[in-house]
Amino acid sequence: MSASAPRGAHTAERSYASGASTTPLLGDTIGENLDRTVAVHGDRDALVDVEGGRRWSYREFAADVEAVAMGLHARGIRNGDRVGIWAPNCPEWTLIQYATAKLGAILVNINPAYRAHELAYVLGQAGVRMLVAARSHKGSDYAAMIRQIRGECPALSEVVLIGAGEIGETSPRGPEEEWARLLESGRAQDPARARAVLDGIAATLSADDPVNLQYTSGTTGFPKGATLSHHNILNNGFFVGELCRYTEADRICLPVPFYHCFGMVMGNLAATSHGACMVIPSPAFEPKAALRAVQEERCTSLYGVPTMFIAELAEPDFDSYDLTSLRTGIMAGSPCPVEVMKQVIERMGMAEVSICYGMTETSPVSTQTRADDTIERRVSTVGRVGPHLEVKVVDPATGRCLPRGEPGELCTRGYSVMLGYWEQPEATAQAIDAARWMHTGDLAVMDDDGYVKVTGRIKDVVIRGGENIYPREIEEFLYTHPHILDAQVVGVPDERYGEELMAWIRMREGAAPLTADGVREFCEGKLAHYKIPRYVHTVDAFPMTVTGKVRKVEIREKSIELLGLTPPTGTGTVADRAAPGSGPGPRPATPSN
Repeated sequence: MSASAPRGAHTAERSYASGASTTPLLGDTIGENLDRTVAVHGDRDALVDVEGGRRWSYREFAADVEAVAMGLHARGIRNGDRVGIWAPNCPEWTLIQYATAKLGAILVNINPAYRAHELAYVLGQAGVRMLVAARSHKGSDYAAMIRQIRGECPALSEVVLIGAGEIGETSPRGPEEEWARLLESGRAQDPARARAVLDGIAATLSADDPVNLQYTSGTTGFPKGATLSHHNILNNGFFVGELCRYTEADRICLPVPFYHCFGMVMGNLAATSHGACMVIPSPAFEPKAALRAVQEERCTSLYGVPTMFIAELAEPDFDSYDLTSLRTGIMAGSPCPVEVMKQVIERMGMAEVSICYGMTETSPVSTQTRADDTIERRVSTVGRVGPHLEVKVVDPATGRCLPRGEPGELCTRGYSVMLGYWEQPEATAQAIDAARWMHTGDLAVMDDDGYVKVTGRIKDVVIRGGENIYPREIEEFLYTHPHILDAQVVGVPDERYGEELMAWIRMREGAAPLTADGVREFCEGKLAHYKIPRYVHTVDAFPMTVTGKVRKVEIREKSIELLGLTPPTGTGTVADRAAPGSGPGPRPATPSN
């Protein structure tokens, strides 16, 4: 920059932003923070289980948290011990979350969709000492799978099963319920002794202690356990709540899974750090249950990944629900289609809905839109950097910070960055550099005002004839088709171009399936020829993770199989750049439905 150039001129300003804030970071542990909330808001609703018909005030919730903590303590759980939780959303999940934090134990979140071999891996890698689990869920016999793999997990000394049957069932729970015995054993202890034990433990805990292990699925290899501290997740939940303008008057509907940061951090910790109410609509996501919970509990906030909001909006009787209590909410977890965001604002009344962006390794949120952002900002970006955090966009090849407006890899640094991957120092070093920047693997652009637009994954780039194509751009366009409910675009192998595009689409109810020719006709003149999908496959549903994220790896594998193509020997990355316009000309589309 020349000496005469103004400070911050676009010619010199880099894609870097830090989140200034007059609100200080919280320095307490999760247990201490809960105690502060109970002291002020003890009589307010803390937790509502809509399907189970159960509810807790903050004072009742804290009492049960401490009873569970003492029950765990009586069974030998101590500071640093790992306690696994394998269950869908239920009050017991939340009680375990706060009870382990009170003891200084490390909660290990286990994906409800895991099968026996995945369960065994996580229990063994984390050295889980006690597992709290549902007996069954959605036809999966958890108890049988635990029996099957228990001999492979030498550290596992205790298993506590929740309920007498399926989580969420309405039948009475019998005396054989192991969870009830755990809770009662804690309640039965002398109150003075229990208080002395918990106060003594609290005095030994630090906000920097690990409190949570979350296993990231990744696309290859075994999951890695992101190790998160009290400081990481308590502050992230608190500041997400601050930017949603939460107070003790808010009631947050949580159809997103607790096993993921979206539920337990952005949901539970955002609520309890503000004295707001956590509302569980159902054990697993059901659009009708979520809409009913908002109506019955007068929720002011609703969470979801885009596929959840799409499902809610598509309910035939959607207009019959009274959603007038809604003020805000969060859409996150995967790219948020512009058209869906507009409907959430207009049809659901969520005028202050926020988009959050992040990853498990960053507790999770790094950027967030604000309630006073324009609609355009909230539908086209993932917002600005969060308070007390830093973000930058770098050249993936050199690591140098790029000028604003240029695409590169998004990195984040600050209080939210995980302690590391559990007992995997090499994997940690690959993700977090020497300056403590977390490399997200996401492609992004930062504008002159610091707003970030995520354009895709570094590995989610289709390279067709030398042209780099980012599937999200095409997906956003396909959402504007009046008969397309949802769309996912992947690259498939092609002898001539290296890769071609295939779109999987879900049609709106009553709409006829689209052919590749129909999609091409819709796209022609609006998208560059090389961005128009060659193949189209109409489906009723996409393969999904339990958090509602679309499994693009599986879509690509099935696409190759459907088309009878030869799997590629390697894949391109963002480093495989080619000059724009260097690819061959258009090729006729071939229908494939």
